[in-house]
Amino acid sequence: MGLTPWCPRCREPVADGVAVAGCAGHGTWPPLWRPDEPTYDAFVLHLRTAADFPTYLPWPLGPGWAVSDFAVVAEEGGRPSATLTCVSGTSELDGPVDALVVAEEVGVGLGARCAGVPGGDPGRALGDTPPVVRVRIGSALVPLWSVSTSQDVEAPELDRTVLAGEAAGRWLWIVLRPATAMLLMRDDWILRDVSGLGPSLVAMPFAGPGPGW
Repeated sequence: MGLTPWCPRCREPVADGVAVAGCAGHGTWPPLWRPDEPTYDAFVLHLRTAADFPTYLPWPLGPGWAVSDFAVVAEEGGRPSATLTCVSGTSELDGPVDALVVAEEVGVGLGARCAGVPGGDPGRALGDTPPVVRVRIGSALVPLWSVSTSQDVEAPELDRTVLAGEAAGRWLWIVLRPATAMLLMRDDWILRDVSGLGPSLVAMPFAGPGPGW
């Protein structure tokens, strides 16, 4: 099972075999490659397409949690500029929970699309106040700030929590649905770049469909 090309900023599909994605609403961008169904084979292809660009997952996955979606923005056979993963599970307080993680270069706009906020980047206000949480990536603690979604009139702010910061010179977004799932975050929350995980990927659970974004 392969990956299908889409516009990275909206749900507009593009033709197979293109180097860039043409979208009437967002112009020309490298396409977003997303599987029709999250499977081990599709994830291996995702990692091959993402190359050395990090693909982050919360680690380790808790019991009953599974990878429900993933995507990579890249010119066909060219340089990647963003990755996305989503894990889905349940919590005692919130019921069904989805956690999306996006790592992207400046200006790609995938994180903003998933967050449901205007523009391509989190905004210049990040860092003006203390971070609301920190996540661990390798040996680094990465600070994250809350991003307001109140301008999205179609999706109430209470349906999700959006966090953003900077990791290794790229934007890092975390989108949690529902908003109360923010309580799952804590300072020892770990993100792992699974691009070098190797044979351990075989034991990783996959389940779909993922949430709409």
